[in-house]
Amino acid sequence: MDACMKPTLLVLAAGMGSRYGGLKQIDPVGPSGEAVLDYSVHDALAAGFGKVVFVIRRDFEEEFRRAVVSRYEGKIEVGTTYQDLGALPEGFSLPAEREKPWGTAHAIWCARKEIHEPFLMVNADDFYGRESFAVMADHLRAVTAGTPASFSMVAYPLINTLSEHGDVSRGICKLSPEGKLLGVEECSGIRRGADGVITGTDTHGVLRTFTGNEMVSMNFWGFTPAIFPMLGDLFTTFLKEGGLASAKSEFYIPSAVTSMMASGAAETSVLRSNGQWFGVTYREDRDAVGEAIGNMVRKGLYPTPLMTLHS
Repeated sequence: MDACMKPTLLVLAAGMGSRYGGLKQIDPVGPSGEAVLDYSVHDALAAGFGKVVFVIRRDFEEEFRRAVVSRYEGKIEVGTTYQDLGALPEGFSLPAEREKPWGTAHAIWCARKEIHEPFLMVNADDFYGRESFAVMADHLRAVTAGTPASFSMVAYPLINTLSEHGDVSRGICKLSPEGKLLGVEECSGIRRGADGVITGTDTHGVLRTFTGNEMVSMNFWGFTPAIFPMLGDLFTTFLKEGGLASAKSEFYIPSAVTSMMASGAAETSVLRSNGQWFGVTYREDRDAVGEAIGNMVRKGLYPTPLMTLHS
């Protein structure tokens, strides 16, 4: 990457959060009314990112611009793009019964016209910790063009990503001895039982038991623009091979990256960070996340209000 070119932060904020119930992307959790995504933008600014792009839905654009985008004016360059159901490759039409978004890989593909530099993709409703942003920024600044494409991710131990209020879905990472990502398997229904045992269901419908030490993808991915045409090709294949037949099928980024690596088109480095992850999957998670952020503010790890957003 050109030394003068700063990486971009891509924030996926198009989902309503069906299990949570409401527009959790802008729900205040910080002591001065900050949303979780405010801390991501704050940490990205501190790490040297030069732009933030939000993937949103058109039906809440006005509310999102008023509640979120307006706070960043003059602080960082901001772009927005839309994850529309009808945003499909040429030759495909939206099925009449389709209401569910097409998934995280589709959301990234929808940002292809907004991003021309290495970028970090995050969920709007996850708190990743400032160290994770710093580690990723250093990596993205060192990325050079090449074949295969050079991607990266920060992974977290499964035990640190569970919810006390219901089951979760997680991408379980398979790593090489050198720390390269070999693949990600989406497992669902993961929860810790009353006996402390963690179980979940893999992609084959088989019930599995986990130790909690497995490294999981929390959608903290570092990419180069080389991913966009590859996602377009894979999305086309996804639609041809049954994606249009199901009203609930989704095109996930872990599965897409796994396919790219299997074909030799990309390689992915797994970066280590001591950053803390907190997520808001269920409405009951909100208070726990707010308390955790409040503790960090009291320790002086974050100002209140966030100066980069409110100064």
